[in-house]
Amino acid sequence: MTGHDVYLLSPEISLVGLALLVMGLDLVVRRKGLLTLVAVAGLALPLALSIVLWVDVSSEADGRLVGVMGALSIDKFALFFKFLIVGVMGLLLAASVDYTRRMPGLRGEFIGLILLSATGMMLLAAATELITLYVALELSALPMIALTTFRMTSRSGEAGLKFLVLSGVSSALLLYGMVVVYGVTGTTYLAEIGAALATPMDASIPFGSIALLVGVILIVAGFGFKISAAPFHMWAPDVYQGGPTPVVAFLSVASKAAGFAILMRVFYTAFPSVDLDWSMLFAVLAVVSMTLGNLMAMVQSNIKRLLAYSTVAHAGYMLVGLAAVASRIDGDGIAAGPGSLLFYLGAYAVTNLTAFFVVMVVANKLETREIDDYSGLSRRSPFLAFALAFALVSLIGIPPTGLFIGKIFLFTSAVQSGLAWLAIAGVVNSVISAYYYLRIVRLMYMGEPSDGKKLGVSVAFGLALAVSAVSVLALGVAPRLITWITDGAARVLMG
Repeated sequence: MTGHDVYLLSPEISLVGLALLVMGLDLVVRRKGLLTLVAVAGLALPLALSIVLWVDVSSEADGRLVGVMGALSIDKFALFFKFLIVGVMGLLLAASVDYTRRMPGLRGEFIGLILLSATGMMLLAAATELITLYVALELSALPMIALTTFRMTSRSGEAGLKFLVLSGVSSALLLYGMVVVYGVTGTTYLAEIGAALATPMDASIPFGSIALLVGVILIVAGFGFKISAAPFHMWAPDVYQGGPTPVVAFLSVASKAAGFAILMRVFYTAFPSVDLDWSMLFAVLAVVSMTLGNLMAMVQSNIKRLLAYSTVAHAGYMLVGLAAVASRIDGDGIAAGPGSLLFYLGAYAVTNLTAFFVVMVVANKLETREIDDYSGLSRRSPFLAFALAFALVSLIGIPPTGLFIGKIFLFTSAVQSGLAWLAIAGVVNSVISAYYYLRIVRLMYMGEPSDGKKLGVSVAFGLALAVSAVSVLALGVAPRLITWITDGAARVLMG
């Protein structure tokens, strides 16, 4: 490995160093709260290194820096996800200070494993070679499996075991798919795969050959688990219900973002010549995911299971942007398929974090995860109730929220791509989702609390919740705050 490779990997290397520092300090310091402070402050280093790389790639003619024998591409697309994952980690670690007091003997391991998982997610967005991609995927997944069991209860143990088994199955499917693609093309590099497939093999068969079709289906199945898209979502409800709430929040946001990052990288780079074939594949998965997720969420009584099915539905909305491959960037580009998906991922991240932060406090203070126990929350804590209500309104897609703008971008890109029926399906499902989201809002403001117990929060938590909630509003009223980044990232991806 050369010095140039180390420079390109510097954000990830600094994250690994930070994880080791936190776990080392856990052995010698008595005030465990310092671990969170060190971790949050330490995130400034990978953030600064990512900014330096952004400036560097902006001066390159092709907008990218390639290293590690061509297996890694640092461009604005990869750096967008580095910024997103570091931001999510900072908010999550600050908000979980109160929650982690319940696991005093595991606080260092908790923070360290989250940082190591994030390292794999950041590598995923930059990987341009199948073996590198697979190693990064496992690096991101294995720490999350361990973190799922940290509540040390029978339910969290069951969730961790189910996560482990199904993660292993999905990894096997993904690996088989990669092997088949390698067998057809003779290379593991995404750009070389794309070049090998540039010449049509058999126009009468999707993807040009039966073998390649099978390989792509296996790859989609493997990544479908990562993004919790139906019908590969079966792990999500139990893992969300049994796992620690901060872990579930990180899983629902950062892991999903990394999954979509590599999906976009693989399909836009390796299979651009057969984009209409995979466009229809993702369009069908989008409808199945959003419909199944919304219908199942309607009948849930546990709020974490409801949010699990909600994330399945939102995976469907995001797949709309992936299906809109015929939409190309022109003008200001904000309605293009890839750009709209990147914007939606950013808006979804801050929205879902806001919702999970409130669930984290209620679960910690009241020892409940049932939706009915949110009755009268506005009287217990107006701040928490308003933040959760605002997040739920954003998840529906009502103005002036970030996901309202995000859905406009996604559905517009579908219409521009000749998939108006897919946009209609998205709008109908958004209306359906209002039923179970607004049911929680009605309970919080019109229901009676079971007692008069007030819910106080720490300064760190209050600050993290305020930042995430304000970000939801900011992206709704001023989307240009990040579209200049998402548009640049999308242009790199589209070549």
